[in-house]
Amino acid sequence: MKYWATPEVDFFKKILQLFEDKKIRTAWDEEQEEWYFSIVDVISVLTGTENPRRYWSDLKRKLKKEGAVQLYEKIVQLKMLSSDGKRYKTDVANTEQLLRIIQSVPSPKAEPFKAWLARVGRERIEETIDPEQAIDRALETYLKKGYSEEWVHQRLLAIRIRNELTDEWQKRGVEKGKEYAILTDEISRAWSGMTTRQYKKLKGLKKENLRDNMSDLELVLTMLAEATTTEISKTVKPATFSENQKVAQKGGSIAGNTRKEIEDTTGKPVITSQNAKDFRQLITDIVEDAAAMPEQTEEKDDNKDE
Repeated sequence: MKYWATPEVDFFKKILQLFEDKKIRTAWDEEQEEWYFSIVDVISVLTGTENPRRYWSDLKRKLKKEGAVQLYEKIVQLKMLSSDGKRYKTDVANTEQLLRIIQSVPSPKAEPFKAWLARVGRERIEETIDPEQAIDRALETYLKKGYSEEWVHQRLLAIRIRNELTDEWQKRGVEKGKEYAILTDEISRAWSGMTTRQYKKLKGLKKENLRDNMSDLELVLTMLAEATTTEISKTVKPATFSENQKVAQKGGSIAGNTRKEIEDTTGKPVITSQNAKDFRQLITDIVEDAAAMPEQTEEKDDNKDE
């Protein structure tokens, strides 16, 4: 069972609560679909130190001694705008790396965040022992986001259909990760005319889950495409990756034909740029939540790269 109630919204609420009214330089990597955060900016907010660059230098040595070599070695540098209007290379961390760094910083400001991480970790362990808890949490999470019960049950069905497809791919020797992504794009392109990345771009999404931002018809056609692909695969038993690609294209095209018939009959496009929530409203909700947090001191302008 692979039903997971993802905590992305909680994560970004915590980030905004932690860094409210502070300038944290960020960069979005379109290729990797990752946010990167300036580490010295984060250190400055968490500690209030006069010299965040020195603090980060000392912390890197500490992390290396603690055995966090992989984290240390994977830190990258990006050019970011400094207070003097110029761009300099500075250490940045993706979401996973940022979580690890925050855990190593002794700061009262980070304690609520650390407590949240501990709770999420406990929930994941519970879900591993009892997967039904993950389903219950997924249902609760979607309802809190404002989705209707009908949509939520449909979304959970979509997750089950997706899991059945990936189980079938596993049986056919398809490798998780890149090959799964390629086949998913084949299905998506065949029914919608777009890859997953193109579809997300149409809806103005970055890290958000595409299927959580689909209309009923979009989600139903996605389910049809994947369920059909699963059944075709079970019948023809593809032995190579190229054969799996052909199966994915066939399954997606059947759903694509259905989409065209719907559009011909209704005179309206099935695919829409609309997403689950207007982004500005989401930010408003998060800021309102963050407003309940204790007021933080003003940031000192010590982010300049040297």
